[in-house]
Amino acid sequence: MPEELPVATVRTQVTVPLAFPDGYATTVRVFTFKGLVDGREHLALGVGDWAGALDRLAAGGEPPLVRPHSECLTGDVFGSQRCDCGPQLREAVQRIAETGGFLLYLRQEGRGIGLYAKLDAYALQDAGLDTFQANVALGRGEDERDYSVAAQMLATLGVPRIRLLSNNPDKAEQLTRMGVAVAERVPTGIYLSPANADYLAAKAAKAAETEAAEAETEAAAERVPDRPVAR
Repeated sequence: MPEELPVATVRTQVTVPLAFPDGYATTVRVFTFKGLVDGREHLALGVGDWAGALDRLAAGGEPPLVRPHSECLTGDVFGSQRCDCGPQLREAVQRIAETGGFLLYLRQEGRGIGLYAKLDAYALQDAGLDTFQANVALGRGEDERDYSVAAQMLATLGVPRIRLLSNNPDKAEQLTRMGVAVAERVPTGIYLSPANADYLAAKAAKAAETEAAEAETEAAAERVPDRPVAR
């Protein structure tokens, strides 16, 4: 059974023109919310013909493209080369604009551990740990991101079924568990630089580990024999 979440409501919505450093520009509809479970100021951006995408979904057509994007001040704003967050954000906006859909901007910096802790983790990575090991060394989880608010926002916007723009299988697993039907997981580009090669390798290894664990869980469930019906 899907996890039940409190009902959120739209607090306000406003049109905002966006312009990226490379010259790409588009206009989005920004939604804010009341009743999100963690009380933080998360945003949903309706990108491209998002209203038309909702109409197509309601008529039984293809679900909208959606990217839950976790905030990364260093990458999204300052263009840090230690991660691929900034380029993925830029790619997501353009790809969603082409078909209509939503970008969910989630305030969970540093895999959910916060900005200062993320920078502490960077220092540990400089000493040889990978991004997940560094979080654990700080006494935190490998990845503390929670997509409950993403599920809440989608429910509020009337989006029960999506095409998920992400390379992360954990996003699909969490959203599915909370009642969002993921029709397809659409991969994002790989943005390699000398500064983020180890980071990307760690992410790829973790994604493969997650997918293997999910496949084993599904296989184990299929091996469980049906119980006889009580009479």
